[in-house]
This record gives sequence, C-alpha cells and structure tokens, in this order.
Amino acid sequence: MTVHRYDNVIAEIASYASQKDGVGSGESYRTVRLCLMDSIGCALLANSVKACRAYIMPEVSGDFRGLGARVPGTPHIMPASSAAFAITTAIRWLDFNDTWLAKEWGHPSDNLGALLAVADSTIRDLKLKHGAGVKADFTMRAVLDMAIRAYEIQGVLALDNAFNQVGIDHVLLVKVASTAIAAKIMSSNNEEVIASAVSHAWLDATLRAYRHAPNTGDRKSWAAGDAVERAVKVASLAAKGMAGCRSALTAPRYGFQDAWFNGDEVTLGRSFGCYVMENVLFKVRYPAEFHGQTAIEAAIKLHPQVAHRLDSISKVSIKTQEPAMRIINKEGVLNNPADRDHCIQYMTAVALIKGDVTSEDYEDEASKDPRIDALREKMVVEEQREYSVEYLDPDRRSIANSVQVFFDDGTSTEEIEVRYPLGHRNRRNEARPLLFRKFEDNVTHSYGRGSYSEQLIDLFKDPDRLDEMQIDQFMELLHLPNDKVV
Repeated sequence: MTVHRYDNVIAEIASYASQKDGVGSGESYRTVRLCLMDSIGCALLANSVKACRAYIMPEVSGDFRGLGARVPGTPHIMPASSAAFAITTAIRWLDFNDTWLAKEWGHPSDNLGALLAVADSTIRDLKLKHGAGVKADFTMRAVLDMAIRAYEIQGVLALDNAFNQVGIDHVLLVKVASTAIAAKIMSSNNEEVIASAVSHAWLDATLRAYRHAPNTGDRKSWAAGDAVERAVKVASLAAKGMAGCRSALTAPRYGFQDAWFNGDEVTLGRSFGCYVMENVLFKVRYPAEFHGQTAIEAAIKLHPQVAHRLDSISKVSIKTQEPAMRIINKEGVLNNPADRDHCIQYMTAVALIKGDVTSEDYEDEASKDPRIDALREKMVVEEQREYSVEYLDPDRRSIANSVQVFFDDGTSTEEIEVRYPLGHRNRRNEARPLLFRKFEDNVTHSYGRGSYSEQLIDLFKDPDRLDEMQIDQFMELLHLPNDKVV
C-alpha cells in the first residue's frame, strides 16, 4: 500500500522498512553477521561488569513469567520492551560496539536490542498460539535483513542532519530506526502501522547534556537502551491501531523541525539501500569513542620510542578532525569511566604509556596512574582542516588523527598519521580475523572455555547454519544457563 499525507521522510522510512524483498548485498550480509557477532560479544563481556548488571536486572524480584524475550548472557526472560533495554544497554555499555560517523554520529548496533527482543517475543507467542511447527519468516537470515534496514535508517538520517548541533542526542535515530523495525515485525509488514509508529518516535527528542562535562555519567551507557525500550512501546501502540502524527516533522511551530531543529529540514542523504552496513565502522581492538581510534593507533606505534622517556616529554601534538574537537577534546578533571573513554587526551596518554588500551584503563583505579594526567597536561589538540574535509567526503569517510611527541632536549618523534582506523571498510580484510578473535576473547573471558562458549563461537564460523536458524533457537542458545550466572 502507499502511505498518504505523512511527511516525506516518515513515508520513505515506512516504505523502505516494509519492503518484502531482501535489501542487502552479499557484502552487507557478510558484514551484518560480523556486526551481530561483535555486538553479542560486547554484551556478554558487559554482563560481567557489576555496574552494567545493576541496570539490566529485572525490575522486580524473579523473572517475568510471560513468554517475553530472553536476554543474552543472563537467565532472564522479560517483556519485549524491557528485554530490548537490557540487550542494548549491555551491547553499548563498554563503548566497544560498532559505530557510524557523519554529520551525526551513533552506534547502529544499538538497534539490535529492539530487533532481537521483539522477534524472539513474537515468534514465541506465535508458537504458543499455533503450535511449535509454525513457520513464520523469523529465520536469522530474515533478522539479519531487518538489521541491515535498521542500520540504514539510522545511518542515512545521520548523513546530512547534525542533530548534535542543536543539542539533540543521536539516540533519537536509534529510536526512529528501532521503532520502524519493531512495527514491521508486530504488524506483519503493514506500512501504515510503521509510518504511524515512526511519526511518534520523532516526537521524543532527547538532550545530549549527559554526554558532556560536567554531566557525563552512566546515562551515556543506557541512553540507547532507553531509546529502544521506548521504540518497542511506541511500535506496540501503533500495531494496536494508534493514529499517526502525519506532520510530526513539518507541522508549523510544533513539529520537530520548527520546535527542535531551528526550522531546518530533516533530509535523507541518499536513497535507502545497504550503504550503511557496507561502510559501518568496527571497534576492533580499542574500547574508546571512535573519533579517537586512529589517535590510539598512532600512539601505540610511538609507544616503543617514548615509554622509557615519559619524564622528558615536553609536548604531545594531536591533530584531529572537527567532530573530535567538540566531542572528545577534554581538559581538566575526568570524573568517571564514561568521561575518560570520551577524552582523546586520556586514551592517547594510555596508549603512549602502555602500548594498548582496554576497558579497565578507564576505571577509577587505573586512572590514578600519575603518568596519565602528567601527559594530558602536555597535550596540544588542534583541528587539521584536511581531516575534517575527508571525514565528510562520502567516498573517503576517513577518521584521521596524527600524534607527535616532543622532548625537552629539542628532539622529537616522527609525526604518525593514521587516516583510516582498523575498523574501517578499507581495512575489512585485516579486521575480520581480529573481530573473530575479539568475540572469542569476550565470550571466554566471561564464561571460560567449555561447551557453552564453544557453541557460540562455532555458530558464527558457520554462516549458513546461522542464517537458517530460527530466531527463538538463536536466543535460546544465548540464554545463559543458571550454572553460568556471574
């Protein structure tokens, strides 16, 4: 059917989300399997972190007793909206999941919480009503196709619309994309329902004050979970017949564009397809805000030259792109891990000192190393205009940084420049085996070596078996046995 009278952007999203044929290329399907594997690994690792577990535990004593959805890496079953919150919060917690950078930024794998929870809950409900033999189109191949769409909706909206410039957080786009996909599942592809749900998602803009000093804190890690929880609830209401807000974007004075976006038009940077999945960025080795990934790589290359001369360093020069200047250029006191993993000076200092950066390096105990702040005080961060231009070039999409260290005796290291991080499409072949190793390390770090870990690792080495598996079987495999509870 054709959706009439909705704002063009809303109608385009609904039309794309409701397409019955698959939208992915061969490359996008190869990449989305990596995204799913990497996201699950990030979630399982985060489940071993006490602070994360405090947010994803059930709100009431005991598990939800309805069918609901399973939460990977836990024994919990929750209502779909609560499970979506828990899954996405775990994926996002360590700032180690995939990334998308354009005029707006974000993490497309944030959408997987909504997708996995709604798909699992829906097929379990269908089997209860119609018997275990029901053959709905909920193979993992279909789920992967929906993931490609969620990534595409979020990423294409990010290409030309800098919501951050007006103080709106990028989780708005997670909410929009997850709402579209959740409504697609709940309504069996009803385009009108999808449009209605998406229109309401646009009404829920979120301020990004919690990502910046002095307010940086845990909300940075659960904000996307909050967005997908809301997305599932809005999609559910639309599936029950809620009328849409047809000019949610363009209504004079009260619509999104006038009320939130300085009167500017929300535009689609390109037609929907699978561009975002093909170009998504992975955090392969370093859990840190993505605009600083190449600074870490450059600093690690310099580590052997400077680690034994830290006391004689006079200056550390970092040249970066404009977004990094706004997001992660931080001086002064850093209050918590959420502050530290969004500080280019902090991550670069750790890389120069250790030759590596891990999640533990952001914790309070590690931050007490006096060498870190001593180096931060000697850092000069400047925008390199060329890097900013290449960052926005759709044919290059570089995320460049350079690092150079100067010493008291007047000598210096060479300037190390890294234009494309390890997780970039240009380095996909290099990254692929390392992503598998990252997944294995995350799983075995959390649950040791044994049959549980081996089943998960083996599944992602067999793409045909993964594609053919039903979503509820997949979620059952990820559902943590009680004897493995951390």
